[in-house]
Amino acid sequence: MVQLVESGGGSVQAGGSLRLSCAASGDIVSNIRVGWFRQAPGTDREGVAAIYGSSGRTILGAFAKGRFTISRDNAKNSVYLQVDSLTPEDTAMYYCAASGETRWGSLIPRQYEYWGQGTQVTVSS
Repeated sequence: MVQLVESGGGSVQAGGSLRLSCAASGDIVSNIRVGWFRQAPGTDREGVAAIYGSSGRTILGAFAKGRFTISRDNAKNSVYLQVDSLTPEDTAMYYCAASGETRWGSLIPRQYEYWGQGTQVTVSS
């Protein structure tokens, strides 16, 4: 079983940046697929980015390209989401999730078995 703990959220002004962290335990991050998702009130959870495979291949949601970067640190057993040029539309709870399936990337929430509690990101204009 994998446990995930997110951190790094907060309140920022538009144009600012945040680095979200996802610390994993129960397995090593190079052995699992880790994704970042977000959910704003009244909306469905949407996939932001995922990293998978021993080489750390990545996929990004269409809206995330250019402003979001996913990375991992095997030594710290953690995955990160760097978010730049934040806008109020990025306000949401951000979750990391993990799956034992590492052959392909996925931004579909139901394809992930383990979830963290989330970290809130609030962007003011």
